Amino acid sequence: MIVRPEQPQARDDPGPPIGTAPTVASWTTDAAEWNLDGTWEFRWSPSSAHQREGGWGSIPVPASFVMPSLDRDAAPAGDHGRPAYTNKWYPFPIDPPRPPDENPVGEYRRRFPLADPPPRAELRFGGIEGAGEVRLNGVLLGSTRGSRLPMAFDVSGLLEGENLLEVRVHQFSAATYLEDQDAWWLPGIIRSVVLRARPVGGVRDVRVRAEWTPSGGMLTVMPELDSALEPGAEVAIEIAELGTTVRAGHPTPVRDALPWSAEDPVLYTLRVRTPAETVTHRIGFRTVGIVDGVFQVNGVPVSLRGVNRHEHHPRLGRHVPPEVVTAELLMMKRHNINAVRTSHYPPDPLFLDLADRLGFWVVDECDVETHGFGEIDWRGNPMDDPRWEPALRDRVARMVERDKNHPCVILWSLGNEAGEGGNVAAMADEFRSRDDSRPLHYEGDQSSAHVDVWSRMYAHPDEVAEIAIGVEPALADDALDARRRAMPFVLCEYAHAMGTGPGGLTEYQDLFDAHPRLMGGFIWEWLEHGVQVDTDQGPVTRYGGDFGEPLHDSNDVIDGLVSAERRPRAQLTDLAQVFAPLRVTIDGARLHVVSRLDHTDSSRYALRYRIEDAAGVRDSGPITAPPLPPRGRTTLDLPQVPPLAVLTVEVVQVGETAWAPGGWVVSRVSTAVPAGIAAQRRGAAPVRRLTLADVDLDPATGALRRLGDLEVTDWRVMLDRVPTDNDRHAGWDEILEFSYAERWRLLGLHDLRSRLVSIERVSVDGPDGEIRVRTVVGGPAVDARVSCRWRWRAVDGGIRLDLAVDPEGHWPAWTAHWARVGVGFSLPGEGRLEWCGRGPGPAYPDLGQAATAGWFAGAVAELQERTVRPQEAGARAASWVRVAAGGQTLEVGLDTASPRGPVNDPAITVRPWSEAALWAAAHDDELIPDGRTHVVLDLVRAGVGTARCGPGVLPAYRLEAQPVRGSLVFFTPDASDANGDRHD
Repeated sequence: MIVRPEQPQARDDPGPPIGTAPTVASWTTDAAEWNLDGTWEFRWSPSSAHQREGGWGSIPVPASFVMPSLDRDAAPAGDHGRPAYTNKWYPFPIDPPRPPDENPVGEYRRRFPLADPPPRAELRFGGIEGAGEVRLNGVLLGSTRGSRLPMAFDVSGLLEGENLLEVRVHQFSAATYLEDQDAWWLPGIIRSVVLRARPVGGVRDVRVRAEWTPSGGMLTVMPELDSALEPGAEVAIEIAELGTTVRAGHPTPVRDALPWSAEDPVLYTLRVRTPAETVTHRIGFRTVGIVDGVFQVNGVPVSLRGVNRHEHHPRLGRHVPPEVVTAELLMMKRHNINAVRTSHYPPDPLFLDLADRLGFWVVDECDVETHGFGEIDWRGNPMDDPRWEPALRDRVARMVERDKNHPCVILWSLGNEAGEGGNVAAMADEFRSRDDSRPLHYEGDQSSAHVDVWSRMYAHPDEVAEIAIGVEPALADDALDARRRAMPFVLCEYAHAMGTGPGGLTEYQDLFDAHPRLMGGFIWEWLEHGVQVDTDQGPVTRYGGDFGEPLHDSNDVIDGLVSAERRPRAQLTDLAQVFAPLRVTIDGARLHVVSRLDHTDSSRYALRYRIEDAAGVRDSGPITAPPLPPRGRTTLDLPQVPPLAVLTVEVVQVGETAWAPGGWVVSRVSTAVPAGIAAQRRGAAPVRRLTLADVDLDPATGALRRLGDLEVTDWRVMLDRVPTDNDRHAGWDEILEFSYAERWRLLGLHDLRSRLVSIERVSVDGPDGEIRVRTVVGGPAVDARVSCRWRWRAVDGGIRLDLAVDPEGHWPAWTAHWARVGVGFSLPGEGRLEWCGRGPGPAYPDLGQAATAGWFAGAVAELQERTVRPQEAGARAASWVRVAAGGQTLEVGLDTASPRGPVNDPAITVRPWSEAALWAAAHDDELIPDGRTHVVLDLVRAGVGTARCGPGVLPAYRLEAQPVRGSLVFFTPDASDANGDRHD
C-alpha cells in the first residue's frame, strides 16, 4: 500500500527521508525503463523566503547547479549560486539540527511523454546533493536525504501520457550536518534519474552470497518478488556461463567456478527469472576474513595499494560522466593501484560495476562525516545524539542494500571523521544485521570496540613500524587493547598528494611489504578538485576562495595524483613505481625480483633490459625468468655492463589487458650514471677552450656576469624555494608548530642579501691560476648567515667553480633550516635542456622513485610540472646538463662533495619565468614566460615530506645548517656550434 506524505519534510528534521521505497541492489532488467537525464528546466533562488517567480532557464541533469560552466544557460533571470569549499568547517552556524535561513534553492522541472504509461512503476534518483522535495504531476512523492545515496519512489497510478516531474533542492538541511566532507559544497541532482516499470510478479530485489571455499564456489541466492507468482510459476536462477541452476535460498556448490580477486576478476552472469521479469547480476566468488590478525581474501593475505577517491568533475561538479569514470579506473590500473576507498560516501554504481570487472579491492564508505563538530570539541555531534540514529541507520541500510552483491567491496566503512558516540554502535549493528560477510572499518573508533580492523590516518612510519610488530602503546581498557592487537591495521589515509609531493612513499611501502599485520593503505587522494572557469584566454582552474566565499580552505582541495581533468601528475608515476606488482632491485650483476601479487603468479609480466651510454642504446633484450608464485622471489643474472654505461631493467605487461596494451611498462629500475663529465656528456658538440679571462665577475658583488660570450644575469646563492603545499604546514611529527615555509621566512631566506668580502685573482694567466671570491649572504633582521667561498679555475677546457658554503652566526636549534644550497641565474632566450642523471620526471630526495638513470632532453616549456597553485616543482636530478637558450649553449657538470647522504643529489631546475614571478602567482595561468631561461643548479636540497597531512620531511631528507661543498664545471660550445645544435 502506497502512503504518500501530505507535507514536505521539514528542513530541520534530523530523520531519514520520507515517502521513499526500500533500496534494492543494482542490476539490469528486461522491464521497461526510461532514462530522464538530459536538459531540465531550472531556476535558482537565494533562499526559500526569496523565491523567484518565472525566469526559468535550463540545466543539464545530472550536474551540480552551482558550477560556473553552466553560467550561460542555467539562470538567464539571475544567479544560480557558486561553488564554495571548506575542508571541515560548516558554512553556517553549528546549531543542529537547524539549517540557516540563507539557504539557496534550485528548482527543476522535467516534462516527459509516455506512449503507454505503465500502471506500476518506480522513480529512482541515484543521488541529490541537498534536501530534495519530489513531485510528479502535482503529487508530493516525498523527500530526499543522503546526498550520495539512492532514493526511490513508488509512482504507481500517477503516470499519464504527458508528465511533469518537479524537484526542489534546498542546499542545506538537518542532513547537511551529516555531510561535512572535505570537498566543495555542490548541490543539485548529481546522479541519473530513471523511471522503471514494475511488472506484477517482477523481481523486487536479489541478495547474493557467492563465497569461495577450499572446495570451490558456494552460491546462495535469495530473491524477493514484488508480488506472489501465479500458481505453478517458479523463480528460475542460473549462472549463464556454467549452465548451473540454483534453488532460491539454498546454498549450492558451484564446482566449476573460479575465484574472483582484484588480480584475476572472474565474473559470472547470474540470471533471476520470473514469468514477468528477468534481472541480471554480475557476480564473483570470494570470501573475506581475518585470520590471526591478518586480513585475507579467499584464504590468502592481501595487501592494499590504494587511493582515496572523491567524485568530482571540473565542469559538472559532483557528477562524473561514465566515460570519465571508466578512463580514470583504467588509469589507476595502468599505475598499479589495486584498491580504492570511496571517500567519503558510496560512489556511483557504475564505479562498482567497473571495479568488479577490472579488479579493485574497494572500501565502501557510508555518506557520513561531521568533521566540523571537531572544531567545537564535538559538542552536539550527531554521532552521539539519539535523534540522529534513525537517519544514520537509514544511510547504512541504503548503502548496504544497493552494493551488497558487488565482489569488489571487501570492507564496509561507517563514515569518516565523525567522532565517537552511541550511534557508532548503532551503525555497526545495522551493518552486521544486513551483511555479516565483510569486516567493518571506521577510523574514528580508535578503541576499535565496534569495528573489525584498526585504522589510522597519516601515522608516522615509526609508529607504523611499532604497530606492525604489536608494540604500539596500550589502551587503558585491557579487553579492548587485546581485541585491537588481534586486528589487522590499515592506513585509510596517508601520504598527502598535494602539489609537489608526497615524500616518503617508499618508507611506508617497505613496511607494508614486510609485515603481515599491515593491510596497506590509501593515498590521499586520487583527484584534485579544481573548478574550471571559462575566460577569454580559455578555461582556467580555480580553488577555494576564488568564488567569493567568506569562509574557505583555499587550495586544500587541490590535492590529487591527477588533475581535475584527469591529467596525471608526476607523483602518480612515482606511485606506480612504489606500487609495482613486481619489485625489482639491482645489486651488482644480480637482479632481485620479489612478487607483490597475492593470488596470481607473475606470468602476465616479462623482464627486459637496455644498456645505454652517452652515445645511445648499445644493447637490449629480454631477461628470462620463470613465473613467480604469489609473493615469490628470485635472483637472476644480469648482462655485463660496460663501465661508462647505464643498465635499465623494465617490467612489462605480456599481452593486452582491458586497461593497457601488450608491452606496457609497469615499472623500471636502473644502475647509477657513470662517473665523470666526459662519460656523461651526450653528443659530439665541440666546446670552446675557456680560460679565466672568460670569467667576467661584477667587481661590486663578485657575481658572474658573463662566461665567454654567454650573458649571465641574476647570479646568486639560493637557500630557499617557493614553498610547496607541504612546506606551508608543520608536520604532525614536528615539535615546532610552524611550517618550514615560516621558518625559512623568519630566517629571511626568501630575501637574501649578499655582501662582497673580497675578490682575489691569483696567477690568472697561468695553468694554476684561480679567482677567489668570498661573500657573506643572509636575510634581513637576522644574525644567521652563510659564508660563501667561490673558487674559479680553468680545467680540461672548461671553468671549474668550487663552492664552499658555511653557516655563521646564530642558526636556531631546528632540524631543518634550508630548502637547498644552490646557484641561481638567468640566460637570455627560451631554452631547451639535455641532462644526464635521473629522469624523465622530476626527483627530490624523498620523491622521484620513477626517475631512472640515463640521458634525457626536452624543451624548457615542456619540462614544467604545472601545479594549480604555483610552487617549487620540476627539479631534475642531474650530474651533467646542457642548456640551450637564445642561440647559445651552456654545459655544466655538477658534483657534491658533502654532505653525504640522500640530500646530496645534485639537480637542475629550469623555468621560462623567474622565481619572483613564481612567488607572486596564485594560479598557474598567471605564469607567463618572460623570454628568458631561469636556472637553478642545486648541490644539495631537502625532501618534500607530506606535512600538509602527516609527517614532515623524514630526518634523512632534512637539510640543516651545515658546511656544504660542491663544484660546477662550465663549458660553452665553440663558434661552429654557436646555435647549441645537438650532435649525436
